[in-house]
Amino acid sequence: MKTFKKPLSKEQESRYIALSKQGDILARNKLIEYNLRLVAHIIKKYQVNNKDTEDYLSIGTIGLIKAIDSYDEIKGNRLATYASRCIENEILMYLRQERKEQRETSLFDPIGKDKEGNEVSLIDIIDSGEKPIINSIIITTELEQLSKIFHKVLTSREQLILSLRYGLFNNKAQTQKSIASSLNISRSYVSRIEKKALLKLRSALNE
Repeated sequence: MKTFKKPLSKEQESRYIALSKQGDILARNKLIEYNLRLVAHIIKKYQVNNKDTEDYLSIGTIGLIKAIDSYDEIKGNRLATYASRCIENEILMYLRQERKEQRETSLFDPIGKDKEGNEVSLIDIIDSGEKPIINSIIITTELEQLSKIFHKVLTSREQLILSLRYGLFNNKAQTQKSIASSLNISRSYVSRIEKKALLKLRSALNE
């Protein structure tokens, strides 16, 4: 596992938290960067083998980012204490979803490799028509109903990715690369989350 930076001092952490609350992106990124060690420590309890490291780090990092964005220093808890709960909650939600999907045929199992040697899954060759799905939802449903569908069928991680990807709920539409950069995860992981979420929405609309 990569080497992570040592924790910030209490004074440094408080300063970066204050700046982050004021919209300072650099300060927010510093808090993420210096707390990745915490993510790495927590995922050891859940990680089954080394091949899952990237996924677990990505999931844990999303929990960390949520913690930083919602942290309230006035409540008395240290950021590390609050972030630990958020990170664990994100991982547990992921594990519950994984157990549920284990009973289904996975569209993400490798079926071969492309010319560059990258593994290709069935979902990669399906024309899922992402934007038409989103557009049809927006056109045929009210925003309130769309919100209900999101919360009913998507995980918090999937809600976040689609909201950023397609500019939903007052968010600005972003590319997968931009989202990956802001969440400190890989673009391929963003793509996987996006495709899985869109399939869930399509299924919910057809019910």
